[in-house]
Amino acid sequence: MDQKKQLEAAGVENEAAGHGSLSQVALDELVASSDTGARTPAGLASKLILGVALVWSLFQLWIASPLPYMLGVGILNDTQARSFHLAFALFLGFAAYPAARSRLDLAIGLSVPALLVVLFMIGAKEGVNTWWIPVFGLCVMAAILAGSPKHRVPSWEWAMALLAAGSAFYTYLFYESISQRVGAPITQDFVVAVLGIMLLLEAARRSLGPALMVVATLFLVYTFLGPLMPAIVSHKGNALSEVVNHQWITTEGVFGIALGVSTSFVFLFVLFGSLLDKAGAGNYFIQVAFSLMGHLRGGPAKAAVVSSAMTGLISGSSIANVVTTGTFTIPLMRKVGFSAEKAGAIEVASSVNGQIMPPVMGAAAFLMVEYVGLSYFEVVKHAFLPALISYIALVYIVHLEAMKSNLQALPRSYEPGPLMQRLVGLAFAIVAICVLSFLVYYGMGWIRPTFGNKAGFVVFALLVLVYLGLLVVASREEALKLDDPNEPTTSLPVPGPTARAGLHYILPVVVLVWSLMVDRLSPGLSAFWASAFMIFILLTQRPLMAMLRGEGALLARVSEGFSDLLDGLVSGARNMIGIGIATATAGIIVGAVSQTGVGSALADVVEVLSGGHLMAILFLTAVLSLILGMGLPTTANYIVVSALLAPVIVTLGQQNGLIVPLIAVHLFVFYFGIMADVTPPVGLASFAAAAVSGGDPVKTGVVAFFYSLRTAALPFLFIFNTELLLIDVTWLQGVFVFLIATAAMLLFAAATQGWFLTRNRVHESLLLLLIAFSLFRPGFWMDRIVPPFQSVAPATIEDAVMQVEPGEEIRLTVDGLDQLGDPVSFVGVLPVAAGETGVDRLVGSGLQYVVEGETVRIDNVTYDSPAQEAGFDWDQIVTNVSIPNAQPSKYWMFIPALMLLGLVVLLQRRRSS
Repeated sequence: MDQKKQLEAAGVENEAAGHGSLSQVALDELVASSDTGARTPAGLASKLILGVALVWSLFQLWIASPLPYMLGVGILNDTQARSFHLAFALFLGFAAYPAARSRLDLAIGLSVPALLVVLFMIGAKEGVNTWWIPVFGLCVMAAILAGSPKHRVPSWEWAMALLAAGSAFYTYLFYESISQRVGAPITQDFVVAVLGIMLLLEAARRSLGPALMVVATLFLVYTFLGPLMPAIVSHKGNALSEVVNHQWITTEGVFGIALGVSTSFVFLFVLFGSLLDKAGAGNYFIQVAFSLMGHLRGGPAKAAVVSSAMTGLISGSSIANVVTTGTFTIPLMRKVGFSAEKAGAIEVASSVNGQIMPPVMGAAAFLMVEYVGLSYFEVVKHAFLPALISYIALVYIVHLEAMKSNLQALPRSYEPGPLMQRLVGLAFAIVAICVLSFLVYYGMGWIRPTFGNKAGFVVFALLVLVYLGLLVVASREEALKLDDPNEPTTSLPVPGPTARAGLHYILPVVVLVWSLMVDRLSPGLSAFWASAFMIFILLTQRPLMAMLRGEGALLARVSEGFSDLLDGLVSGARNMIGIGIATATAGIIVGAVSQTGVGSALADVVEVLSGGHLMAILFLTAVLSLILGMGLPTTANYIVVSALLAPVIVTLGQQNGLIVPLIAVHLFVFYFGIMADVTPPVGLASFAAAAVSGGDPVKTGVVAFFYSLRTAALPFLFIFNTELLLIDVTWLQGVFVFLIATAAMLLFAAATQGWFLTRNRVHESLLLLLIAFSLFRPGFWMDRIVPPFQSVAPATIEDAVMQVEPGEEIRLTVDGLDQLGDPVSFVGVLPVAAGETGVDRLVGSGLQYVVEGETVRIDNVTYDSPAQEAGFDWDQIVTNVSIPNAQPSKYWMFIPALMLLGLVVLLQRRRSS
């Protein structure tokens, strides 16, 4: 309920509970309290906060650009850049966020420093002077207790901001000396680390609510008090010197991978989204969505889904997405007949889904690159199809809701042309886009070798020409303005003029996608070039548009462009305060996991609770991801659930014969962590939507949860059917998988919503669920008819591999010891190498063994071989060998599934007629 308290502190609790929707001022305050900082001081303090935010954005652009290397000035390594990044975030965290939002926040804020003092004193060994630890704790508690108003920053909070920033900056100032004493911290290291951890957790409470602060504190408790824990999760415990070294001095904890991704990639993508929004792209997306879909049944709701999807492409915040698009879409949904709860729930479901949609995925895409070890292109490729299917299904759910309630569409303000004319126009547009893409792709391939080092200038000149051409097109249309959704009548914008009025906003997105997907530049450099082009657009679009329209006042337009740019740079930095602090705080959790080995202990807990049943393991992991994700922003959410629960699925799945690619496991826990943004009682996105709609926030969250069941079903499906993630499929197979999976998800939505062609009967819903499952996982039924693997005796392993073509895989079940020396049994997948004999093939795969009667013992595993990657090690006992079995195509199972679908259609059409 801590998230609800955050809304109460914004003064919106009564209105959000159903007593009326909020004003725009209150909504802006709601977003600020959650994302950018609720404090609005006047005078010098305000200018200082804005100035620091501006400098932060400029610093991030500098380190991402090629300029430091070209000029030989300001070159920072990863650790030093992280130090600057966290220093900015902590300073702004204390300056922009007041001390307490509620009594619960205050109680937790006072309790955690006291608890940390106790833990640090317990962990301190003899010879370490610790009198200053309780002094620091009392000072932090006194500053929290003194409180701070929203409209000014007290002196003690400036002191906390400077001390926090200094603690983060310490690793930069003393980088050389620290690198020479890693593992042997001195008193100075102790002081800075203890103070830094205390202030970091306090900054997390202010900017993110108490949830992440509490979770991180519990992991510190576990780190220090390991011997006092239950036997299944106990460990030796760690001293203060070990924690200081691991969490603050090295890059294993606070300054680890998560903060590094925030520094290198995430900031620039958030900044790019902020600049794009300041330019007017957010309004453009909403208008285009309404012009295309507003005339359909439930049109405003469908447009809300599409506009939220487009906004979610570049947004890292569920609540900002809800409020930005929901301010316009929710009143229109209510106008055509949706209840307050359903209108809010549709906006919540679509906005939260923006966090699973590439290319940003709430920054999780960039973290997956580091954690999974895949390229950014591969991560986006695997994540794209489930996200797209989920959005298509949500549009269909909206359609079903409109059918159930017999809702009507909004009136068009124009007469559409004949259907054939529109189809021909659409086909022509598709062909034109394909031809243009072809020309651009091969044109770029000609420009680079032709112009060499000057190719970048040529590309920029061509981009400017295209930009000017699109501005000419836009200048001939009326400027886009949002209609007031609370007016009695609303006319829909005309699609053609609406789309043409903002085509230049798509150019920076094209630059970003091209850099990422075609040129395969790093995410940071790609976002830099896209942001640089976005800055150029912000500075020029107003004066150029004024010239083309003959409006005059060019100096005023130039000034407005600079103002937009400054606002975008400041907003981007303020949007990053919470993310920067979240990634650093989540680093404490990741550091505790690596220091204590709690991951393997958690796997034991899940195995005991599940009884070793595979579906029970997945279900428990999903529930734990949902619980751990409550109250956490998207980035911290993914860091926590992936660090704790992804290894659980990999370990227990392998022990139960389920070999899952690591990317599928990470997407599984990420999806369920994101569901926490929807699910009561802590779903902040649902409270934000209720604040706009005037509906009940808990009911809104419950309805949004049922709308999001399609998202919850997808992870279970792609764990067992990795084709949904486009793993090991051709492009033609990918198109086929997309069409079948989309049809299956639409049938699943029809079953869960109780409406297909007409209202479902119970047996029809069950049949639709069965059909959807069969389309998603045809292999499940085929495996029951013809097993995919044939088991042979371990002693016949040489003959078995000769029955398998080189490049195919066999599965070996082995008994051995895990990293902690405990007995473990698991299944490993071994690719078969080429060779004349079975022994040659196994040795070529890296596996050497000894046959002792009926027992096969692994004698050696070649370094960096497929056998080592599969987890095999010396002295393991092979208990079973499974080779592929000849099996008919699993797609034959579509025939009975489609026959059942025909039966349901026949029954419903007969009843509806």
